[in-house]
This record gives sequence, C-alpha cells and structure tokens, in this order.
Amino acid sequence: MFARVGIIIIGLLILCLFLYLRVLRARGAPQSDRVTQVKERLWPTIVNEVKKANFKPGAPVFIRIFKESMELELWMRDHMGGRYRLFSTYRIATYGGQRLGPKLKQGDSIAPEGFYNVGTKQLNPQSKFHLAFNIGYPNGYDQAHRRTGDSIMVHGSNVSIGCFAMTDPQIEIIYLLVEAALRAKQDEFQVHIFPFRMTAERLEKEKASEWHSFWTNLKEGYDHFERDKVPPLVGQRDKKYVFKRQQP
Repeated sequence: MFARVGIIIIGLLILCLFLYLRVLRARGAPQSDRVTQVKERLWPTIVNEVKKANFKPGAPVFIRIFKESMELELWMRDHMGGRYRLFSTYRIATYGGQRLGPKLKQGDSIAPEGFYNVGTKQLNPQSKFHLAFNIGYPNGYDQAHRRTGDSIMVHGSNVSIGCFAMTDPQIEIIYLLVEAALRAKQDEFQVHIFPFRMTAERLEKEKASEWHSFWTNLKEGYDHFERDKVPPLVGQRDKKYVFKRQQP
C-alpha cells in the first residue's frame, strides 16, 4: 500500500514538473541566431545603462509613440515606487503614410493610433526588417469600428509601408528591453500611439478635424498616464475607449 502511495506521489510530482516547464516555455520569447548575436554584442552594455538609470534589467516596460514629432518613448517601471519613468526617447525613421489619423482599412498604408498590447507571441526575431514586434492591430476598438488590416509592426531597417520603422541600432535596444520584460514577470506591455502630444492647446488646434472626437477620447488615456505614471487598464464600450486606473 505504501509503495502504491509512493508511486502516486512521484507521479504527481512529475506532472507538476511537466506543467511548470510547460508554463516556462509558454513565457519564453521566440529565439533566432540573430537575437542571440545581438544579445551577445549589446546586452552587457544595455544592462549597464539600465542600472545607471536606476532600473532593474527585466523591469516592466511601456511604450508611447507620437506620430507628429516622430518619437518613440520607452518607459520602465521604477522598482522603488512602482511608477514608470522614461528610460529613453528614440527618433522614428519613418511611419506608414506620414499622416495623422487612425488606420481604417487594409492597404491604406496608414499607421494606427490607439491603445495596444504586446505579448511574447508578437515578437518576431526573424523579421525581414531585422527585428520586430506586432503591436496587435486591430484591437477591440478597431474591430468595433470595422477597421481592417494586420501585421502592423515596430521594426528596424528604416523603411515602412504602414508600420513604425526604426534604425537597426535602435530596434536592437528596444527589442532586447521588451523581450527581457516579457521573459521576467510582464505578461504583455502596452503601446499607446498618439497623433501628437495630447495637450489641451494642441488638441484645440484640431477642432475642425474629422478626428477631433476620436483624439479627445485618446486624450483620456494620455491624461491617465500623465497623472499617474502608470498605464491605465484599457477597454472599449459603445465604440469608445474606456479607462480604469491601475495602482503602481
């Protein structure tokens, strides 16, 4: 009888180990020789820069993109207070359409605006544009508005049809930092894409735009982060973005 109980216990332990390893594999980011080489060349330097800025390597990340000023901001969570601080701002080489306003349909060559989430499955370490991650367009809001299209990326190689293109050195740093965050404790990170800095004064200048109402809705999410320095929970209801405050 004791032998039988022992066999059952061993079996349960093996099952638990199997499930644990399965979870670890699920959290793992896709790999390639390219990423391995980039990591060997850059990761020690990146770790030093991260530590100099008083962050921990693998800390949760958050990205904001501003189309008008062609900037990508990479924020990291402060391990002391739990709020996010700006790690670095990168100049976007080019983005789809070079136009303000949301992406509406497949093939319009317009880069989206809105609130998106990126998990490990959206990383592409073998992109023909060096390294890339899919922002997750169309999201629930886009689908509610019947917007179409797919495979909208932040990638390298300096060229874009409907994506956000960075230089290869830039995307290498960005990619390694978001990958490290996803490999640690962050299930997914948010990417907020705005037409411009969403100040009341700048939005007032767009009063006559067909997108003024849409941009006013985007400003709600922008203001949440500006106030709390923590990305809000984002959903959609009645074809509008809705936001809920997150604690640090």
